[in-house]
Amino acid sequence: MSDLLLKQQGAVSKLSSTPLQVLFYLNRWYFAAYFLAEGLMFVYKGLLLPYPPASLTLDVGLLLVFLGLESLRIFYGWKGNLTERSLAMSVSVLVLVPCTVLSVYYLMLQTFVLRLEFILNAVLLCFYSLEMLLGIMSISAFSR
Repeated sequence: MSDLLLKQQGAVSKLSSTPLQVLFYLNRWYFAAYFLAEGLMFVYKGLLLPYPPASLTLDVGLLLVFLGLESLRIFYGWKGNLTERSLAMSVSVLVLVPCTVLSVYYLMLQTFVLRLEFILNAVLLCFYSLEMLLGIMSISAFSR
C-alpha cells in the first residue's frame, strides 16, 4: 500500500518556484529591517530637520499602509507559490503594483530623502523586479 502511495506522490509534478520562495523569505526579513530603519529615520527627520508636521504625518501613515500591503503581498505570494494556486499568486503580483508605487514615493517623492533611504528603496525595487518576473512565470506555470 505504501509503495502505491509513494508512486502516486512521485508522479505529482512540483510547479512551485524555489527561487521565488527564497525571495519571499529574504524580502520578509529585508522589509522588517526596512520598516524599522524607515521608522527610525522618520524620528531623526522629525527631530532634526524642518519637516512639516502634515508631511511627516502623511509619510508615517503611508509607511503603515506600506507595511500592511507588503505583509498581504508576501503572505499571498508565499501561500500561492507553495500551494501552486494562480489566484493567490495573481493577488500577490497585483498588490506588488501599489507596493512599488510606495517604494518609488519613498525613493524620490517624500519631503526629505536621505541617502540611506535611497539605497534601501533601490534594493527593495530590485527585490520587486525579480519577484514580479518570477511571479508571472509561476502564474503561467500554474495556469497550464
